[in-house]
Amino acid sequence: MNSSQENHKWRRNPYKDLNHKNIAAGIVAGIFIITGPSALILESSSNGNFTMAQTVLWIFAVYVFGGLFGIILPLYYRIPIVGGHSLTGVAFLATMTSQFTFNELIGAYIVSGILMLLIGLQGFFSKLMNFVPKEIISAMLAGMITKYMVNFIISINQLLIVGFLSLVTFFIFSRWRTKIPPVIAAIVIGFIVLMLFYPLNSGEWSSGGIIPQIQVPEFNKVSFLSISIPLALIILSNDAAVAVGALEQNNFRTPVNKIITLSGLFSIITSFFGGQSANIAGMATVICSDEEAGPKEKRYMGAVVTGILLLVFGIFSWKLVPLIQALPKEFISIIVGFSLLSVFSNSLHQSFSRHSIKISAAFAFIIALSNITILNVSAPVWSLLVGAFIARYIETDAMKNMEKKGKKTA
Repeated sequence: MNSSQENHKWRRNPYKDLNHKNIAAGIVAGIFIITGPSALILESSSNGNFTMAQTVLWIFAVYVFGGLFGIILPLYYRIPIVGGHSLTGVAFLATMTSQFTFNELIGAYIVSGILMLLIGLQGFFSKLMNFVPKEIISAMLAGMITKYMVNFIISINQLLIVGFLSLVTFFIFSRWRTKIPPVIAAIVIGFIVLMLFYPLNSGEWSSGGIIPQIQVPEFNKVSFLSISIPLALIILSNDAAVAVGALEQNNFRTPVNKIITLSGLFSIITSFFGGQSANIAGMATVICSDEEAGPKEKRYMGAVVTGILLLVFGIFSWKLVPLIQALPKEFISIIVGFSLLSVFSNSLHQSFSRHSIKISAAFAFIIALSNITILNVSAPVWSLLVGAFIARYIETDAMKNMEKKGKKTA
């Protein structure tokens, strides 16, 4: 892009770049970020016995600051950098909230944001991803998500009409390959059927307004090892890496280190209000950067549309959370299952995609699935440590070959 084109880009009114394609992509990405992750946050809050105020504060933080991230960055850089928070990060936290207090979690979130900030400032992103093989991170994630996928099938059986019709819808839209994502179609149809056959108690759909307040963090070594490091790795590998890859695949000039730095900065701010992160969103960026989102130079407005949706959802979370909580637990499990299905399948595929490190991936998967705690260190950490150790020192020849290929392509 030459200087005249650059100047023209900045003189152009963003509102004139809106079109039906980038608006549609932005709405789809917004629905994707709002539906499954918010249900998973409720699951995590329930596991940790959080109060209504803490739950609402968590949702407010990740969606308001994630939305602001997704409005400011694409408008500044004029590329489709979609903001949000980490679905896989919440899936990880759902197994951890029962082990720490709300304030201890906030302390861990802050440290996780600081780690991302430093990695971005120092340009360590690619080096860090090479230290722990992505196959091991994927295996750890797949192991942690497995129980949600099992609950997904059980809930379909328990809420049979809703679950069956949702599943049929998912398969139909997967087969037709329409512009509407199968996950979104399945959730919408499931909700409609739920309203028809299982009327909800509207008396529960009320909550007093909650004024966001800065929370006092608590720091300790256990939460640092058990939450901060794994959470930062999950966000970087499953959100940042996916998003950056999508942007570069679609030939956008991507300021990688600045995106990682700002993801860390926004995550730190979000943490003080009870949220785990506000960062570049992986799959949502894939949606808004794709050619289906319209002309390349106008796709950034799809990200802005998503950011506005998230911001509005976060602002009114005090009213929407009780409505979501009125849904049957089985339906929440179905929503979570559909939302994690792609993540789960991709994680499994990535975990065992290299035959040469299958033993390390298998151990990482099994340890994460076991949910064990040794020396006050949680299963995800042991999964990464044991998996990386086996990959580097037992299956050492395989790792050397991978690193040589990485240097050749660098």
